[in-house]
Amino acid sequence: MPQPVSTMRIVGYGMTALGKLGRSASELMREALQKSLRSAGLQMKDLDGLVAVPSLSHPHFMEAHYLATQVGLLPHRGPGSVRVRTIDTGGAGPVSGLLEAARMVKDERCQAVAVVAGDAVSSLATPEFLARADQGCRDPENSLPSPCIPHGYDQVAQWQLRQGLLSREQLAMVSVLMSRQAAKHPLALTRKAHSLEDVLRSRKIAPATNLLECARRADGGAAIIVASSNFMDEYMGHDLVSSEDGVSSARLGPVAATGGLVVLGGGEASGPLYPPEEIDESMFSCEAAAASAFSEAQLLPEDLQWFGLYDCYPICFLRALEACGVTPKGTAGAWVEEMFWKTESGYDAGDFPINTHGGLLAFGAPWEVPAMYNIIEACEQLRGTATGRQVPSVRRALVYGNGGIFSHSAVAILAQPVD
Repeated sequence: MPQPVSTMRIVGYGMTALGKLGRSASELMREALQKSLRSAGLQMKDLDGLVAVPSLSHPHFMEAHYLATQVGLLPHRGPGSVRVRTIDTGGAGPVSGLLEAARMVKDERCQAVAVVAGDAVSSLATPEFLARADQGCRDPENSLPSPCIPHGYDQVAQWQLRQGLLSREQLAMVSVLMSRQAAKHPLALTRKAHSLEDVLRSRKIAPATNLLECARRADGGAAIIVASSNFMDEYMGHDLVSSEDGVSSARLGPVAATGGLVVLGGGEASGPLYPPEEIDESMFSCEAAAASAFSEAQLLPEDLQWFGLYDCYPICFLRALEACGVTPKGTAGAWVEEMFWKTESGYDAGDFPINTHGGLLAFGAPWEVPAMYNIIEACEQLRGTATGRQVPSVRRALVYGNGGIFSHSAVAILAQPVD
């Protein structure tokens, strides 16, 4: 009898607190990993794959090997082997890691793969943080002033302003919208919504970018577990325990027990590490990544009910809205302004089903970790457990991570399991 087709699923996830925590990135990664295992009902010995995203605060050569050695996955003395990989695609890393983990399960026959990210950039002194961040994205001609990354995104924002595709106020409205979303999430760093005046009067970082339009620096860690549906079925069948009413049930965590979340498709694309001298559409990578994800999932944007879009700076969010099909090309500024007024005096989660956790601008941004928060929030929405911010009837969700200065894009489409 033929075996049923296996699907790649997120069966567990976990995250640490956010803030200025005074702990190392490795400590945060380990805590997040343990929490994700518990939510899947798995143990460390069940993992045969690990993908890690490197940290800025406590970098290690071959980060995944370092972490796997710390948690006892390596050296491996079991009958099989453990595969570990470090993926550095900047802020796209967690979504790249999710797609790599799905490939490892599908093509390399791994049974369960953890994807882990953690950083402690808030605990770094600001001058040290800026020096390390600049080093990663400084162009050879030193044309980008310090801080390099905000100025790189600012160049793109100014280019769009000159084209008349958006206004300065519409850029600032993105931060206001994210703060409104974050105020509904119990773990978000931003507890009170900003006003438009708050954003526009905050300290200037670059010509068209103020402090409240920059990703909110934080310490934190997050992890997910990817496994095949066949493995989870087998695990359920071989690890039964007796419940109080005498009925056998599987020793599974709350995420895996509901079937996990299906990885329907994904895509990645790359652009230059820093903006070219003449900015044009050729530098952007999100459109190609999103198109690949929709093609693999055989879906259209209107088939989705929730979006987790990278918003390290407002211009990144605005470009993502168009690239991922939320609004047509050239209309993102007007769309944001419409949402700004729509949500000004209270709104339901279904009115604005994007970044319901608050994104990088308001939830918190530990360097390359935040796209993992997009994934976790997508899982919460798909499971119907996003208390106080639940979008009705979410069946499919898109998550997008962006690295560098539009340098790498990774997009994944997730869904509820179908019985």
